[in-house]
Amino acid sequence: MADTLPDLIISGSVSSDWEYVRETQNHYTNGPVTDVTSQLIRCYENDTASATSTATVSAGDTVGFQANGDFYHPGYFSAYMSAAGPAADAESASLGQTWFKIWENTPSYTPGVNGQPGTLNFNFEDSNQITFRIPPSLPSGQYLIRGEQIALHVASTYGGAQFYIGCAQLNVENGGNGSPSPLVSFPGVYTGYEPGILIDIWDLPSNYTGYPAPGPAVWNE
Repeated sequence: MADTLPDLIISGSVSSDWEYVRETQNHYTNGPVTDVTSQLIRCYENDTASATSTATVSAGDTVGFQANGDFYHPGYFSAYMSAAGPAADAESASLGQTWFKIWENTPSYTPGVNGQPGTLNFNFEDSNQITFRIPPSLPSGQYLIRGEQIALHVASTYGGAQFYIGCAQLNVENGGNGSPSPLVSFPGVYTGYEPGILIDIWDLPSNYTGYPAPGPAVWNE
């Protein structure tokens, strides 16, 4: 069962544990973040930015995260980036409304038949990797990239959703002139009451039509 995202994937190559990913507070305990208003919802890190290396990549490259085991829990996956001033290895990087979503993977919905409730179909439960493209038009510069699994197996009450998070430090080269948007903050983007966060996946209502992804729209141009 995966509880941390310690490895950065760059064009199929997997880094060492915590080489480019800021070491998270659950690297021993494996516990999730459950309070979306906590500062830990940003990167869950242990103030290890300056001890973490910064990986050089190109805009348009395929990157991702490898977990410390299969993801196992059913959930929603996403990836965010943020310009990192003054530098990716600064503790003060990306503290404001600077984050934009570059990828997401939502469960599909199969409607019920003959009065039976429908079901959500989750991806990645038997996988330990998520990968996605850095936007080709992203301007060159220093960034944080944030991978997130929102595990939904006990999300029927407020605070039940479990957030597993990792932030890697990137130097992006060969960028373009894109303008990422919309920009959000961590904490701030979630209230915890979103129907994609506060949800009983085992007992969907009769009028359910599909999973609504929490957070902003994806920008990947």
